[in-house]
Amino acid sequence: MAKRSSLYIRIVEGKNLPAKDITGSSDPYCIVKVDNEPIIRTATVWKTLCPFWGEEYQVHLPPTFHAVAFYVMDEDALSRDDVIGKVCLTRDTIASHPKGFSGWAHLTEVDPDEEVQGEIHLRLEVWPGARACRLRCSVLEARDLAPKDRNGTSDPFVRVRYKGRTRETSIVKKSCYPRWNETFEFELQEGAMEALCVEAWDWDLVSRNDFLGKVVIDVQRLRVVQQEEGWFRLQPDQSKSRRHDEGNLGSLQLEVRLRDETVLPSSYYQPLVHLLCHEVKLGMQGPGQLIPLIEETTSTECRQDVATNLLKLFLGQGLAKDFLDLLFQLELSRTSETNTLFRSNSLASKSMESFLKVAGMQYLHGVLGPIINKVFEEKKYVELDPSKVEVKDVGCSGLHRPQTEAEVLEQSAQTLRAHLGALLSALSRSVRACPAVVRATFRQLFRRVRERFPGAQHENVPFIAVTSFLCLRFFSPAIMSPKLFHLRERHADARTSRTLLLLAKAVQNVGNMDTPASRAKEAWMEPLQPTVRQGVAQLKDFITKLVDIEEKDELDLQRTLSLQAPPVKEGPLFIHRTKGKGPLMSSSFKKLYFSLTTEALSFAKTPSSKKSALIKLANIRAAEKVEEKSFGGSHVMQVIYTDDAGRPQTAYLQCKCVNELNQWLSALRKVSINNTGLLGSYHPGVFRGDKWSCCHQKEKTGSSDSPASASQVLQAQATAPSQGCDKTRSRVTLQEWNDPLDHDLEAQLIYRHLLGVEAMLWERHRELSGGAEAGTVPTSPGKVPEDSLARLLRVLQDLREAHSSSPAGSPPSEPNCLLELQT
Repeated sequence: MAKRSSLYIRIVEGKNLPAKDITGSSDPYCIVKVDNEPIIRTATVWKTLCPFWGEEYQVHLPPTFHAVAFYVMDEDALSRDDVIGKVCLTRDTIASHPKGFSGWAHLTEVDPDEEVQGEIHLRLEVWPGARACRLRCSVLEARDLAPKDRNGTSDPFVRVRYKGRTRETSIVKKSCYPRWNETFEFELQEGAMEALCVEAWDWDLVSRNDFLGKVVIDVQRLRVVQQEEGWFRLQPDQSKSRRHDEGNLGSLQLEVRLRDETVLPSSYYQPLVHLLCHEVKLGMQGPGQLIPLIEETTSTECRQDVATNLLKLFLGQGLAKDFLDLLFQLELSRTSETNTLFRSNSLASKSMESFLKVAGMQYLHGVLGPIINKVFEEKKYVELDPSKVEVKDVGCSGLHRPQTEAEVLEQSAQTLRAHLGALLSALSRSVRACPAVVRATFRQLFRRVRERFPGAQHENVPFIAVTSFLCLRFFSPAIMSPKLFHLRERHADARTSRTLLLLAKAVQNVGNMDTPASRAKEAWMEPLQPTVRQGVAQLKDFITKLVDIEEKDELDLQRTLSLQAPPVKEGPLFIHRTKGKGPLMSSSFKKLYFSLTTEALSFAKTPSSKKSALIKLANIRAAEKVEEKSFGGSHVMQVIYTDDAGRPQTAYLQCKCVNELNQWLSALRKVSINNTGLLGSYHPGVFRGDKWSCCHQKEKTGSSDSPASASQVLQAQATAPSQGCDKTRSRVTLQEWNDPLDHDLEAQLIYRHLLGVEAMLWERHRELSGGAEAGTVPTSPGKVPEDSLARLLRVLQDLREAHSSSPAGSPPSEPNCLLELQT
C-alpha cells in the first residue's frame, strides 16, 4: 500500500495590486513554492493591477509537505523583480476544507524573518551528572538553508539558548548545507520548565546577521524519552507582532484542493475494474447498467473529475472507445432535439473532453501550433466589430495618413481569412496524423448519431456532433487560451488575444456548419462568410475521411504506434561542458535538442538530426536541481546515472525558466520511478577542485574525465557520492497531459467517489430488490444470481475492509505498474 498526495492549484486572478512601475502600473506574475521550493511560475500579465491568469496545475508530492505559498511578483527588465506580496496556505488549512480552498485571499508583506527553509540535524540527550542532570545538545548539520547573501549562499552558524545561557557554533562560510558536529552541555535543574531554543543565523561582517530559522525543544518531554536524534524543520520567528497590512497589497483569487490517497496493490482493485469493464463490454444490453447509475449519482461539481478518472481507467484497459460509445448511446436515447445534442455538461461531454486532451493533444499541437505561432509573431491589429474599432491603435497606411475605419475592417477581414484558411487547410491534411483511437471514437459517434437521426433533414447532424467536440470543445478553447493547452509559454497580450478570439469565433461558425442561428448572433462577422462557407465543405470532407477507418485499419495503426517509443518530452536544453581542470576551471553550456522516451534520454544538434543516446533510462538514479551558485546561472538540473561500466556519472542540463526545469524534472522522475538503485540523497552543488561546493565535503566515490557519450562532445562528471548532503525529491512532480496511466490510482479515485454516493446506490438497490435493508450486502451469489449493482456494493465493502485492515503507508506488496498511453 502506498500513500499518494497531490495538490490541485488554480491561480485565477488578482485585484487592487499596488503599482510598482513609474507608469502607475505593474507587470504581475506568480511564483508557487511548496515548502520554499519553486514549483510553478505563471505567465506575466503586462501593465495591469488586476491581472487574470486562469492557470491550472496538479502537483504530486510527499504527504509530509507543510505549506504552499503564492508570491505575486512584478517583472522588471532592468532590475531584480519586485515582490508585491504573498499568500501562504499550510497543509492543515487546506486539509480543513474537504472540497478545497476557494476564494479571495489578502496578500501579506513578505517578512524576511518568516522566509525560512530547511532542516537541522540535532542529537539531544539527558544524562545524569555529579550534582544534577545534564542536557547535551549536539548540532550536527543542516540542509537547504535559505540563501541570504548575494552570492546565492549563506554563512551559517547556530546559537543554542537555554535558561539564559547562549552557546554558538563556528561559522561555515558560503554554504546552505553546513556541517558542524559540535556539542554543548547545560545543567538541567529539577522542575525547570524553560525550553531549549536552537537558532540558525547567517553571519554578516558589516550588516546585522540574518535569521535562518529556529527549533524549540520541549525539555520536559526530552526528560521522559532521555534521548532523541533526527532532522528538525526550521520554523520562522513569530515572536514579533505582525503588521496589519492585509488588503493594502491587493488580493489573489485561488482554488487549492488537497487529495490524499492510500493506494492498495493492484489485486485489490481487480474486482472493481473487472466489473466496470464487463459493464462497458456489454454496452446498452448490460443488465446492471452501472455506468448510467454512476452518471445519475454524480453531482455537477465533481462530474469532470469522475469523467477523467473513468476515461483514464478504460484507456488503460483498452476500452476507451467502448466506454465513450456507451455514453454516446445513453445521451442519444434521451435527446429528441438535435440542437441540444452534446451541448450540456453531461458525463458524455466531460469524458469526451478529457479523452481529446489525453489522446489528442499531440495532434492538436501539430495542426494548431504553426497557426498560433504566426498570430503571435505578426501582432497585427485585428477587429471586425465596428463599435470596437480603435483607429488610433492601427497606425498609418502606406500613404502616411491614418487609416479609415473601413480600411481597418477590410485589412482585419483579410488577416482573419488568411488564418482561418490556413487552419482549415492544415486540418484537411491531418487525417492520417490523427491518432487511430480518436478516429475510431469519432467513427462510433458519427454512426450512432446517424442511426438516431436518419432523415434527410438531419444530414448535417452527424457532422455537427463531431465538430461539437473537435471544434467547439477542443480547437476553439485552445485557440482562445493557447497557454492552457501548452501551445505557448506566455499568455497573449490584448491585441493578440482579440485576434485569437475572433479566429475562435470563426472556427465555431464553421463547426456549426454555418447555420442561420450562428450567423445571426454577430452580423459583423459577415466579411468572413465566403471563407466560412468554403470551410464547411472542407470540414465535411475532412470528417468523412476521418471516420472512414475500419476495425482492421484501426488495429494496424495502433499496433504500429505501440512498436514505437513515443517521446515523453523533447526540446532544446543546454548541456554543461568543462574547460580546463582544477579549482578555477571555467564552464559553458552548449545548446542541443534533447528527447526523452521510455528507453533513453537522447540528444541531437537539431530536431531532425540523428539522435545519440546519452543516458539509458534504466540507469537513471536521480534527477534534481542544482544550486544557482554552482554555475553562476539558474534553472540547472542534474541527472545522476551509471554508465555501462556501472560507474556513477552526472550530466548537467540548463533550462530557460523554472517551469521548463520542473517539467523536465517531472518527466525524468516519472519514467524512472521503478528503477532499482534510486538515490535517497544527493549533492545540490558540484565537485570543484577538491570539495563539493554545497557542503564543502571532500569525499568522492570516483572520478572520470572521459565523456559520458561516444560523441566526445558532451562531458559528464563522475560526481554521484554514496551519501549526499540533501535528500532527493523524486516524488515531487507536475501532472502533464502525456503522463503514463496509473491504473491503481484511477481505480482508487473511482472507489472513493462511489463510496461517497454509496447511500444513493443502496437506495437504488432497495428499489430494485424490493426493500432489502440498507447495508446488507447480498449473500450466496452462487445460489441467487446477483445483478451488477449488488456486486458493486459487495466490491465496495471488500475495498473498505482492505483499507481498514492495512496500515497506511506500508510498502506495496507488488510494484506499481504504469501503463503507457497507446493512441
